[in-house]
Amino acid sequence: MSAVEEEKLKICHVITRMIVGGAQENTFLSVAGQREMGHDVILATGPAEGREGDLLDAWRETPIPVIKIPTLCREVSPWRDFLSFWRLYRYFRREKFDVVHTHSAKAGIVGRLAAFCAKVPVVVHTNHGQPWSPRDSVRRKKFYVALEKVAAKISHRIYAVAQAMVDECVALGIAPREKFRVVYSGMAIEKFLNARRAVALRETLGIPEKARVIVTLARLSPLKGYEFVPDAFIEAAKKFPDLHLLILGDGAMREEVAAKIAAADLTERVHFAGLIAPQEVPEYLAQGDLLWHLSLREGLPRSAVQALGVGIPVIGFALDGTPEVVLNGKTGFCVASGSVAEVVAATEKLLRDPALMEEMGKNGRKLVAARFDWRQMAQILADDYEKLRLHKKH
Repeated sequence: MSAVEEEKLKICHVITRMIVGGAQENTFLSVAGQREMGHDVILATGPAEGREGDLLDAWRETPIPVIKIPTLCREVSPWRDFLSFWRLYRYFRREKFDVVHTHSAKAGIVGRLAAFCAKVPVVVHTNHGQPWSPRDSVRRKKFYVALEKVAAKISHRIYAVAQAMVDECVALGIAPREKFRVVYSGMAIEKFLNARRAVALRETLGIPEKARVIVTLARLSPLKGYEFVPDAFIEAAKKFPDLHLLILGDGAMREEVAAKIAAADLTERVHFAGLIAPQEVPEYLAQGDLLWHLSLREGLPRSAVQALGVGIPVIGFALDGTPEVVLNGKTGFCVASGSVAEVVAATEKLLRDPALMEEMGKNGRKLVAARFDWRQMAQILADDYEKLRLHKKH
């Protein structure tokens, strides 16, 4: 029996919003897993608004206790941010948590500061993805780095979902390496490992039974890869007349993507499934032959892990945590960031070599089964909380 199983901890996870997304699913499963262990765990979050859905509603069959902070939002808003800090501070003081665990950039800054001021014994944070992107100005990046340096000083541990993120943060001087720990993002992997292709679902989506399918899974938002997906598919479609594209997700770029596809007269070969419930993701991914993950900013690409769990290879840009999942030549191909030509070339290589695709799919399943179980993630975190708490006592 581990140390954490001997004593019940009172834990509050804090995240800006519970939209349907990778960081949110990670947070939800951390809460669910630690409650399953017997800890007293609650989630504090802002409102989930817009086209990206509400994860709590999507997973209402697994209820968890939630406190809503109406002012907690993604955008920088000094007055709302102060109100969020004040409400969290009062809540933490009143409830006397053993651990506050923050997720995402905004909740990470506001929540850690509130927890520190409330004298919460253990304050930790998960970095699901850097708050800056390759397209941000130098000034903007410096601003975010400065905030992260301040927040790191009042953190007892910073978890990252990929080693690449730790290396970057250490190089930027955000915190010493010993303050960081990589904890890969867990998920309900058994559903992906058991997913199989379904003719009925293909019919519903309008995909021919024998068509070859590229699938994408991400919000249709800037930096999530949809700057490149239409152009890459237009080129790939010229080489393979039976090739279709299945897009899982919704967002502000949907109309733009649809317009580019229509201009190329490929509307009948592109299928928008829209926002789908997390529980349905495995069966949708199983309709694909390979996944494109062309995001320009990612911690560890959850959609890539899920596709590998289903047994299909992944093509992604060689940045952030992607190469830690898309093992080049083993579970897929990592190509130069932003290179449509390399995406198309890698796609052609796979589609012309079914044996290679099958081998990569098998390798992907093995990797996912060994590293990405959600209960394992929740246990690693809870054990680390206990170690940090005991260290503070002594």
